[in-house]
Amino acid sequence: MGWATHLRRWARHLWLDERASRRWLDDAAAERLRRRIEASESHHRGEIRVCVEASLPLRWLWPPADEAALAARVRERALAWFGRLRVWDTEDNAGVLIYLLLAERAIEIVADRGLARHVPPADWDAALQALRDGLRQGSAEAALARAIDTVDGWLRAAVPLAPGQRAVNELPDAVVRV
Repeated sequence: MGWATHLRRWARHLWLDERASRRWLDDAAAERLRRRIEASESHHRGEIRVCVEASLPLRWLWPPADEAALAARVRERALAWFGRLRVWDTEDNAGVLIYLLLAERAIEIVADRGLARHVPPADWDAALQALRDGLRQGSAEAALARAIDTVDGWLRAAVPLAPGQRAVNELPDAVVRV
């Protein structure tokens, strides 16, 4: 990968900021997704978070990386948000983060061990591919809604509410746009 490619990448990351995340997913769409997460969480003991990040801090782009190394950095960034948003800190270890990095058009789904062990790798891959395909077709909100619904199904199967048990909302439901 040449320096021209790296310079274009850095320019993209410098250009995009929180306003880009808010344009990409407007307030009304973010609120509808928040309500969808809230409704989902009333049926299981898991927690769902969505984070849309416009760009990486430049220190995450240095030294320049090939595509495989960059993919590893995006995964690392998703894990950093997983920790920062305390998605790991739930009673049943059943938190899930759906992470999108706009500057790289990258997507990650990170799940805590309470759910991860119940979902086969092929299902994770299929969910990521469905989200990618949905985003390519145009509607960010619709693609994210389907991803939330997929995760909801996994959580209902892995950590269902016991009869008569009420859901406890351990984490905020709002979509994080940075």
